[in-house]
Amino acid sequence: MNNSRMYTSEYYSNSPYHIYNNNWDYPSPHFKAVPYTTLFDDTECGLRFDSSKLEISSNQIVLKDYGPQPLVINIDKATKQNNNFRTGLWTGEHFQVTLMSINVGDDIGLEVHPNTDQFIRIEEGQGLVKMGRSKEILDFQANAHDDFAIIIPAGMWHNIINTGNKPLKVYAIYAPPEHSYGVVDVTKPVE
Repeated sequence: MNNSRMYTSEYYSNSPYHIYNNNWDYPSPHFKAVPYTTLFDDTECGLRFDSSKLEISSNQIVLKDYGPQPLVINIDKATKQNNNFRTGLWTGEHFQVTLMSINVGDDIGLEVHPNTDQFIRIEEGQGLVKMGRSKEILDFQANAHDDFAIIIPAGMWHNIINTGNKPLKVYAIYAPPEHSYGVVDVTKPVE
């Protein structure tokens, strides 16, 4: 199977080039007819591009807080690999990334972040999203599953309940950071 298409560029006027994966196009002046799988091998990425200092052990990503250093990571693989309720992956001055694994029938817990916007992406599983302006009235509800994003404005009460039959694997981005650097909650904190 031919794993590359050609794409014309102003950088190489006499040399068309292009890479692609499935149905999306990614023009680049730096890659010329290179198979997608060669460019983006997720297990070797951190080792080939040492700028992130990503640690690999036994072909698994070492899950720890890499902030505030540059980081290149397969977020899907890291999220699915995480088995802790919450693991800090990257904490900087202006935002934070955490990985979460919510057990079957459990939830994140009803909470509000008065000064923090939040982005959550579901990598695996399904859940019921509830939000509202008050703790007592969660008048926004939606079902979400793999590849869905949940955007929570600051000041909005919210909860996500795992309604599936396997752990709900998500990553969350907080701006500004919500948790302490290097946070690891093996189980859901007692409220």
